[in-house]
Amino acid sequence: MKYCPSQVKYLVAIKELSDIDDNVKSVGIARHLGVSRPCVSKTLRCLANAGLVYEDFGNSVVLTPEGSEAVGEIFESFNEVYTFFHNFLKLPHEEAHKQTLTFVTTFPQDTSRRLKKLVKRTVNKKS
Repeated sequence: MKYCPSQVKYLVAIKELSDIDDNVKSVGIARHLGVSRPCVSKTLRCLANAGLVYEDFGNSVVLTPEGSEAVGEIFESFNEVYTFFHNFLKLPHEEAHKQTLTFVTTFPQDTSRRLKKLVKRTVNKKS
């Protein structure tokens, strides 16, 4: 399934924040992404309309099963792309994370999958 760059960024943020605390708040997403709270509300409404988060996100943002599946698709290549930027190109964590988000939201999923395979082969050769 294809998601717009904004949806991917928000889904990644929700996933990362929920790994730290199950109670993901809009204000936490705003801080995490460096955007305004109205921007978060607007994008969460879009995600809710797409069936990716539950409608009642006023208290806590929770992914629907479809949202969890979308996150799974995004992270299918995310970690390997991050490894490429951080370990191979030696970018600091923050920059590697930022570049990974740009990559997975800009390049076709097939390109991400190819990079994932290349990184896995290279890492396996080093082992």
